[in-house]
Amino acid sequence: MLGVSLALLFGLVGQVYADEVCAIDDSGREICLAAPAERIASLSPGATELLFAAGAGERLVAVVDHSDFPPEAGKLPSVGSHDRLDLERLVSLQPDLVIGWITGNPVEQVARLERLGVPVFRIEPRDFEGIATALERLARLAGEAQGSLAAERFRQGIAELEARHEAAPAVSVFYQVWDSPLMTVNDEHLIGKVVTLCGGVNVFGDLSRLVPRIGEEALLAADPEVILAGGRGEENRSWLDYWRRYPDLTAVARDNLFFVPPSLLQRPTPRLLEGSRRLCEKLEVARGRY
Repeated sequence: MLGVSLALLFGLVGQVYADEVCAIDDSGREICLAAPAERIASLSPGATELLFAAGAGERLVAVVDHSDFPPEAGKLPSVGSHDRLDLERLVSLQPDLVIGWITGNPVEQVARLERLGVPVFRIEPRDFEGIATALERLARLAGEAQGSLAAERFRQGIAELEARHEAAPAVSVFYQVWDSPLMTVNDEHLIGKVVTLCGGVNVFGDLSRLVPRIGEEALLAADPEVILAGGRGEENRSWLDYWRRYPDLTAVARDNLFFVPPSLLQRPTPRLLEGSRRLCEKLEVARGRY
């Protein structure tokens, strides 16, 4: 009887380890689950998009405000904003996995979740490969296969853009994140990497901060050939009109004032591929206006 019991015990233990899924998050920690997550909470709009792209959308039980893509995400319960979580509501939804945002979520609130025994997988892709591996890792934790396919499509699309524009003539670019204060990105920022991918030269690429504030005088001195507006929505196209008061700016003189929908560039998700294509197209237009 003892031998049979031990055999059963070892069989059960083996089953537990066979079902365990592990992945290393962007903070360098390995997160292991006894089984693929069934109830997932997302603490950023970008993480929500990534989970849907990875095939885990049906496992989502909670999101945060502004999780607006895909449309199905808007029907899910919100647990506050990314920087101010409703922990009581979040815990009541009984997630077995929470996807956090390293620099966007309140550190103490996330730590409290972990003290309550809720696994938190932190992500913050900083480059193209980071987006691809985020898809793969999230899919692994959810027990979905779609993530690997989505990751490969994203990698292929980025590689095609890189090959198409690697020999393109350089064009100097200013990307406007915000208007007041005037803000841009450096070359380490994901948007900065898109500018480089498309053969652009970010005029503020060497600044130390990811999202630096600059003075208007600095922009005028840099005299970019292209000005790209982002911001938070379609209304920020009006930012481009502001620069027309400086007709001697090269970007204005050549009418190289462009808008790319911010949701396609400012979230580290597979839609960045479409945003990159559009940005590359704008730079091609600018090259034709030398």
